[in-house]
Amino acid sequence: MAGANGEEVGMWVLLTYRMPREPSTARVAVWRKLKRLGVAQLADGVVALPADARTREHLEWLAEEILENAGTATLWDATPGSRDAERELAQGMSEARAVEYRTVAEQARAARTDDGARRSTVRRLRGELRTIARRDYFPPPERTEARRAVDELAASLPEEASR
Repeated sequence: MAGANGEEVGMWVLLTYRMPREPSTARVAVWRKLKRLGVAQLADGVVALPADARTREHLEWLAEEILENAGTATLWDATPGSRDAERELAQGMSEARAVEYRTVAEQARAARTDDGARRSTVRRLRGELRTIARRDYFPPPERTEARRAVDELAASLPEEASR
């Protein structure tokens, strides 16, 4: 779809929402779910994800949860005004995932020196990689580095333990 200046840009789904300050439990729960989804925070109470059936469904569920907790929520289909604006959104989301992937890679490298913790660390880090991948809409190069570091850690385990 074309943005304001005629450039091709992708479709995004936006959630605008507002929740009461008290009780804070529901607000915190929504914030945590948004974080797990890896949304781009556009402004206070405005988040975005690249539009597809899965992201739309997740934001629809959150909108329902917000409404059930005395808040207001609206979903929007939107296109950024320019390719540069979309690139900036994608870059911000990619950078956030890059930080997470670097952390996984660092933990995998650190675990190579601790024989007792390697097996459980491999299992935990593979789980973290799957979790990050679910919210990784614009994969950064750090994803490959993190996977390689975890694979190297797994390869350092005794044969029967690496299965």
